Amino acid sequence: MKKILLNEKQLEAVQTTKGPLLILAGAGAGKTKTITERVINIIKDGVEPKNILCVTFTNKAAKEMLERILARLNEENLIEKYEKNIWLNHNLPTIKTFHSLGLSVLREFGKEFGFTKNLSVLDTSDSNQIIKSILNDLHLDPKLHDASKIRNAISKEKTAWQTVDDYAKKVSSYNMEIVEKVWRLYEKELLKQGSADFDDLIIKTIELFKKNSAVKKHYQERFKYIHIDEYQDTNNSQYELIKELLDMEEKNICVVGDIDQNIYSWRGANLRNILNFEKDFPDGKVVLLEENYRSTKNILDLANVSIQKNKARFPKNLFTNKNTGEEIEICPTFDEKAEADFVVKKIKELVREKGIELKDIAVLFRTNFQSRILEEYFIKNNLDYNLLGTKFFERKEVKDVMSYLRASLNRYNLADLKRVFESPKKGIGKASIAKIFAGEAESLSASTFQKVSVVYKFLDKIKDEIENNKRSLSEIIMMIIKESGIEEELLNGSSEDKERLENVREIVTIAKKFDDILTSEAFEIFIDETSLKSDQDDEGSKDGVRLMTIHAAKGLEFDYVFVTGLEQDLFPHINIGNSKKSLEEEEEERRLFYVAITRAKKKLYLCFAEMRTIYGERRINTPSEFLEDANELREDQIVYHDIYYQDDLTEKSFKPKKKVWNFEDDINIDDEWEEDFLEI
Repeated sequence: MKKILLNEKQLEAVQTTKGPLLILAGAGAGKTKTITERVINIIKDGVEPKNILCVTFTNKAAKEMLERILARLNEENLIEKYEKNIWLNHNLPTIKTFHSLGLSVLREFGKEFGFTKNLSVLDTSDSNQIIKSILNDLHLDPKLHDASKIRNAISKEKTAWQTVDDYAKKVSSYNMEIVEKVWRLYEKELLKQGSADFDDLIIKTIELFKKNSAVKKHYQERFKYIHIDEYQDTNNSQYELIKELLDMEEKNICVVGDIDQNIYSWRGANLRNILNFEKDFPDGKVVLLEENYRSTKNILDLANVSIQKNKARFPKNLFTNKNTGEEIEICPTFDEKAEADFVVKKIKELVREKGIELKDIAVLFRTNFQSRILEEYFIKNNLDYNLLGTKFFERKEVKDVMSYLRASLNRYNLADLKRVFESPKKGIGKASIAKIFAGEAESLSASTFQKVSVVYKFLDKIKDEIENNKRSLSEIIMMIIKESGIEEELLNGSSEDKERLENVREIVTIAKKFDDILTSEAFEIFIDETSLKSDQDDEGSKDGVRLMTIHAAKGLEFDYVFVTGLEQDLFPHINIGNSKKSLEEEEEERRLFYVAITRAKKKLYLCFAEMRTIYGERRINTPSEFLEDANELREDQIVYHDIYYQDDLTEKSFKPKKKVWNFEDDINIDDEWEEDFLEI
C-alpha cells in the first residue's frame, strides 16, 4: 500500500467527505492529487465507486484524472479482481466532461426527444447547413443573414440557459426576430432528424431532469458524491445541470476551482458561480490550498503581488517550500523582430549552456497574430517548435486573404477560387461553383452570373495592381481585406471573429517589408515565403519549444517561460474600436497575466517591444501596467535589462543590470534609433 503525503489543507479536503465543500486551489497547489485522494477516501469509507461522479472540462483532464484514480484503486487493492479487464468494470467512478455526461444521459433516456442509443451529435458545419436551408426556405438573403452568426447567437443563448421562448421575450430588432424564427424551425428540424447539437447535450439533459422526476432520481441515487473540477469556468447551463444532478438532502458536492484563473468569460464562464458558492450552500465548508508545488518563491511573489489588485476574488496567498530560485528577467526590446530574435537566442543559450530540453520551454502571447513573427525566427534559426493550435498561415481567415492574391494571377487554382467565392459569403452556392468549375457558367441564372462577374472583376483589379506595380503589396492586401468584405464580416462577428481580424491585419504587417521593391517581384517572394512557412511541420518539432496563447497554456507548466508582448493595449489587451473595458474585463486581463506567470516552474522572462507594427502601422508602445508589479518585489528578485535589445545592432552589448523598474520615468530610445523611427 503506497503512502501518500498530503499537506494539512489537502488532508482536510480529503477527509471532508460529507456535505458541500469548496476547494479553492491556487495554481500548482495539487488539486488533481487532492480530488484523487478524496475519491479514494470516500471508497474506503464503504461507498460504491459507481456512486461517485467527477466532471471536468476537457477529455485530457478527464483521462488524467481517471488514470490517477485507477492507479490508486489498484495500489489500495480496491479493484484487484478487475486488473486485467478494467474497462469492463461497471463499478468504477464516472469521470466525464460535461458534454460526454449529457450525451450518455440522452442516449439512455432521451426517447421523448426522439433520441436513440445511436444519437448523432451535429458539429458546427452540420448546424450551419441546417440553418442555411431554413434561411433558403424563408427566402432570406444569406448575405444579410449569415448562418454561422445565427448559429453563434443561438449557441450563446443556450450556453446562458436560455430557451427560444426566453429569447422571444427580449426580441427588440428585426435581426433578433430572424434569429427567433430560425431558432424555432431549427429546433423542429433537429427533432425531425433525432439529432442534437453540441449545446443540446447539456440543455436537453436539464430539460429531461426537469420533466422526468424518475430519471432525475435515478441519477441522483447513482451519483451520491459529485466532484466538479475548474468550477470557476462553469457557465449558466452547466451550473443548472449540477443543480439538477445534486441530491439537495445529502448535498454531497465538492467543487474545485480558482477565481484567479477564470479567463473564459468570452466562452460564457460565469465567475459568480464560484463566488456564490457559500450563498448557495450556507452550510458548506471552504478549504484553501495555498501551498504551491510548481514555482519558485520569486515567481510566486510576483503572482501574489499582481493578483491581489483584483477585487472579485477570495483572498489567498500562494507560498512554497522551494528555494527562492532565479531572478525574474524583464527584457525590453527594440521591436517585435528584436523580441523574437532575443527569445530565440536566449533559448539557444539555455540549451547550449544549461542543457535545457526544448520541450521544457514555453513562449506565451496574448493574441494569435503574435505567433507569426516568432515562427519566422524559430524557422530562421532551425529551432524546433510546436505551435499549439493552427499555424498562422494555416488559419482559415489568413488562407482566405491569401486565396484572393493567388487566384488573381492563377484562375486554375480551384481551391483558391472556391475560397474567393465563399469567403465572405456572396450568394454563390455550391451548385453554381460546381457549374463554373465544370465550364458551364453560361447555365447560371442571370443574378448568379452577375455575382460571379463582380468577383472576377475584383480579381482582375488585384491582378492589374500587382502586374503594373500600381500599389505596394501591403496596400493591395489592405484593399483585399476591405473591399472583399472580410473586414466588415469579422468586425460584425463574435469576439473570436475580432481576433481573427487581427490575424488578417497581421498579413499587412508581414507584407510591409516588401514595400521597397516592385510589387510584381514582391508578390512572388511573398507567396514563396508564406507557402514554405505553411509547410513547416516536421517530425523534429514534436519535442520543440511550445508556442501558444496564454488561454491555451492554462493547466500546463514548463521549467522556463517567456511571456511576450507585455505592452499596454496589447497585454492588457484593448478592445477593437478602443471601446473601454469594464472592470470585470480588466480584472480578467490581470487574471490572464497571473495564469501566464504561474506556468513557470524555474525561470520567468517578461518581454516587451518598444515598437511594434500592427496593421501596417509602426507604433511606439508603453510597457504593460502589469510590469509595474515588479516594483513591489525586492531588488534582488528582478533583473532589468536596461539596454534595448536589437537584433541587427550587434555592437550594442546586451548586459543585464539589476534595477528596480520605474514606470514613472519616460523610457527613451537611443537618439540613433529615434531618428530611424522618425524616418519611418
